Amino acid sequence: MHLRQRFDKINLVVWATVLVCCAGCRVLSPTPIKVDKQYVAPALLSDTGPQVEIGRPNKLLDGAGNVIGIPSKLLLWDRRVDRHKISEDTLLTLTQYLEYNNLAHVKVRANQYDPLDEWRRLRKNTSIAAPIRYTLGTLAVAGETLLPGRLFGGDHFNPYTQTIHLYSDVPAIALHEAGHAKDFTRREYQGLYSIAYAFVPIWHETLATEDTFSYLQTVGDSQQIAEANRILYPAYGTYIGDTVGNFAPGAALPIYLGSVALGHVNGRMLNRLDDQQLAANSADSDSEVTVALVSSEQEVAAAKASR
Repeated sequence: MHLRQRFDKINLVVWATVLVCCAGCRVLSPTPIKVDKQYVAPALLSDTGPQVEIGRPNKLLDGAGNVIGIPSKLLLWDRRVDRHKISEDTLLTLTQYLEYNNLAHVKVRANQYDPLDEWRRLRKNTSIAAPIRYTLGTLAVAGETLLPGRLFGGDHFNPYTQTIHLYSDVPAIALHEAGHAKDFTRREYQGLYSIAYAFVPIWHETLATEDTFSYLQTVGDSQQIAEANRILYPAYGTYIGDTVGNFAPGAALPIYLGSVALGHVNGRMLNRLDDQQLAANSADSDSEVTVALVSSEQEVAAAKASR
């Protein structure tokens, strides 16, 4: 027992040291998910229904969900997490990403509960082999049916129905979930890839997060990138904390919370460095303009003197 406790403490110290050393580093590089070929179920692609469906507002239900989502809001330090009210800006950002990446078959349910349609989409999604689709897929849809995100929140992508379930009004989170859809669509064996996600999710989460940063650097602005740093780094910390905590169960909670905290620190330090770099670039630009003006004035003065 004492050896186990000592082992957990050593793990905690080592992991804390690693996290501190990584603070301020761009751990997640802006790397796009490369798609050479897409594997899409024809029945989903030919679906004539709207790609984005928004749940009908319900003050009592949405209010309860907003309260239940308080731990998630605190964890990511953003009141828009599990808000159960999605703005047009977030939905526009998401739909532009889907169009940009040719993901017309992906369904978006913005704070919507529609289990019957999800069961239909499960049946239509032949891009996943039937044995996996009707076992793990059935469990996934059943879980969403019995524990609806409309109440309990939890943004996620369901690969068995190719559906993004969105409850947070944060564009970076929406893009991250769409990144999963992009990643799964390029996989020929999506069922096996979903099983891998159950055991090694950190790989899938890394790809989706890095693709989000890459997309924002391509079509986004500095404000959107800053928000992604602030939100996605602590979110990534939850995945790291879960993974490492499995190796040190006795220290799982401190590792988890420490990973999230360092994610917050890292995201904010990156934003500060970006601001400093932007200010330095602006100062250099101003200096170049000043030098150019002085040089021009000197040339004019010299021309007048020569006359």
